[in-house]
Amino acid sequence: MAETGTDDARRAIDAVWRIESARLIAGLTRIVRDVGIAEELAQDALVAALEQWPGAGVPRNPGAWLMATAKHRAIDLLRRNERFARKIQLLGHELEIEQRLSEPTADAALGDEIEDDLLRLVFTACHPVLSRDARVALTLRLLGGLTTEEIARAFLVAEPTVAQRIVRAKRTLSRRHVPFEVPEGPGLGERLASVLEVVYLVFNEGYAATAGDDWMRPALCEEALRLGRVLAGLMPDEPEVHGLVALMEIQASRSAARTGPSGEPVLLLDQDRSRWDHLLVRRGFAALARANELGGAPGPYTLQAAIAACHARALTADATDWARIAVLYEALADRTPSPVVELNRAVAVAMAHGPAQGLELVDALAADGSLRGYHLLSSVRGDLLARLGRTEEARAELERAAALTRNAPERTLLLERAAALGEAYRPG
Repeated sequence: MAETGTDDARRAIDAVWRIESARLIAGLTRIVRDVGIAEELAQDALVAALEQWPGAGVPRNPGAWLMATAKHRAIDLLRRNERFARKIQLLGHELEIEQRLSEPTADAALGDEIEDDLLRLVFTACHPVLSRDARVALTLRLLGGLTTEEIARAFLVAEPTVAQRIVRAKRTLSRRHVPFEVPEGPGLGERLASVLEVVYLVFNEGYAATAGDDWMRPALCEEALRLGRVLAGLMPDEPEVHGLVALMEIQASRSAARTGPSGEPVLLLDQDRSRWDHLLVRRGFAALARANELGGAPGPYTLQAAIAACHARALTADATDWARIAVLYEALADRTPSPVVELNRAVAVAMAHGPAQGLELVDALAADGSLRGYHLLSSVRGDLLARLGRTEEARAELERAAALTRNAPERTLLLERAAALGEAYRPG
């Protein structure tokens, strides 16, 4: 029985940590002004819970218990350093407030404070002073509550590599004296773009894994969606936040239809749309409507969400409004010029106006060389060549794409398509 109680307590601690760790670290960072120290204090509180809860039971408010324990440890830490004497007084005042949490007004004030701290932590973990890989790892660690092992497994990176990224990121933030704040004025746009980029990078790695044996990693999609929804709640007046949430909701709605019975990839035009999650579609439409209601020129995530919505509104692949999608991609290319966006526009143009027009755009990209080594360039070119009856060239392009991709299921799919074309192409 004791072992069962211990197991129950450990499961409760795991669940509480996933829910509360970001708020805990955010609140502690506001106090000690150092993300690394804040995380260590939070981990100390977690260890205390692992030691005490199996015997004493899970407290009625586990999040508050963890915060109180961590704050007491913060006081002990600061007392060892005379330079923080004034901060000790502030912490003592905060603990007095914490004892009055049963008052409704204090609950409301604390809730606002926690949300503010959480938003500050988002902007700190995604600060542009860090490399993209470091921002992703630190965000998943601090805001997602993922372990180093889980992050390494998700991105197929060695665990020591992830650990080094996290340690270096925290040191960089401390060394560069990155303020624990949400930027204001012109700086907000730049920093928000970094935050949204990190969330979408996490989602994309889950939606279409760049390497390994899995076509998708649903846990990463779910984590990015959770972060996006939290961000939308924290920044309700930022249209691009809602645009990103809309994009992720609609794309995530296709997850069940993106694999076949044996886990093989199923491409968009071949998917059984009855398997799409229509609740997620409706949520995506609502977020897109909110982004549009906030006004201003649509940003890149809102434009991509509008493209995803075109697919979601089509009951069948043949009913897709490809002309509208091509126009939206043109607007996206004007807003954020990118060869990958141009490649997607070429696909839309090919679907709306014929493969010859699409191939012309793809060949221009190939000649430019900016997508050299990008497997989807060869994949798209192979598809268009096949539609034009240039079967042998198409087969060679698909084989080239298969050689370039690092994702095993995608490689298998490309080779199967190339083999099918080889069967069809049998000169007399």
